[in-house]
Amino acid sequence: MAIAKAERLMNLALCLLGTRRPLSKRELRGSIEAYIEAFGPGSAVAFGPGSAVAFGPGSAVAFGPGSEAASADVAADRDPDAAPAHRAAGTGSDDAFNRMFERDKEDLRELGLIIETVEGVDGETGYLARRDSNRLPPITLDVEESAALGLAAKVWQQARLASAASGALQKLRAAGMPLAEDAYEGGALETRIPVHEAAFEPLMLAARDRRTVVFDYRKANAARPEQRHVEPWTLECWRGHWYLAGWDRDREAERVFRLSRITGRVRSRALPFTAPVPDHVTVRETVESWAGETATGTALIRVRAGHGYPLRAKALSRRDLGDGWDELEIPYGHGLDAWLVEFGPDVVVLEPDDLRADVLDRLRAVAEG
Repeated sequence: MAIAKAERLMNLALCLLGTRRPLSKRELRGSIEAYIEAFGPGSAVAFGPGSAVAFGPGSAVAFGPGSEAASADVAADRDPDAAPAHRAAGTGSDDAFNRMFERDKEDLRELGLIIETVEGVDGETGYLARRDSNRLPPITLDVEESAALGLAAKVWQQARLASAASGALQKLRAAGMPLAEDAYEGGALETRIPVHEAAFEPLMLAARDRRTVVFDYRKANAARPEQRHVEPWTLECWRGHWYLAGWDRDREAERVFRLSRITGRVRSRALPFTAPVPDHVTVRETVESWAGETATGTALIRVRAGHGYPLRAKALSRRDLGDGWDELEIPYGHGLDAWLVEFGPDVVVLEPDDLRADVLDRLRAVAEG
């Protein structure tokens, strides 16, 4: 069933790409074998030498994620609405054909084919896919750029992003672009950016579409979450944690939110916000500062022997205190208290006093649940 539909979709795509004028449903019905077998002949369209469809490196038609139509279209062929179309074979059922054609047309659009709808002079709607609109522009990549694209495509574990990355590479290959990502196959190390937070995808889409979001956020030193109204700017990953940077409407200031502290569902508003978004470099510096990467001073902490290796890597100095403890001097910036809490009883803050107080507040909040 899936193979039959894949063939039907390909034939429909070839018809739409090969015509010089818009074709009506009636003409397409009589030009594609699968439609003729199911619904009877119609007004066929002849494709002569001047309108043949040629696929080459310079004019490749590349469909997006899931262009292996056999796998992408299994669910559509199982659609209950498709059953009347098959049962109507030979009956010329207009309703059944219309349902199948609309599904096929939308499936092609989802696969990346740009299909235009044109109203004819006789009032009949026609369809065509212009080859210049469905052709990739000339792309040239050097060896380093090609390797970087191949590696980047392997980074994302998020399902939506993995599909998009795969589709992008497939389009480049269809255009005749050699990619060097195979050099990373079977390597001992493979780059990954894990995304476990449920809030990631809705926030990513909201940031892309510039839509305000509403969510409940629990600060590390708070017993209960608070509702926040945010204009999302971007998502950044620091120390394996994802952060959202944006404009907090309630506090009328820029804020950074750690995704793991967002509770419940992220809700987005229908209307996009129009306020300007700062430069990406500036936003990245803001996230870096809030995530504790920008030091404004130093802190003195005790670390249990054999623990706190990330802290030891950042230490400016180290002193053995005996009894299984070391004293470290580490850079101190915004967000360090939240990081130190993650080490639990293996880290004790000695100074400054405000950092020690913040860590104790966070630990009490965790203990109180």
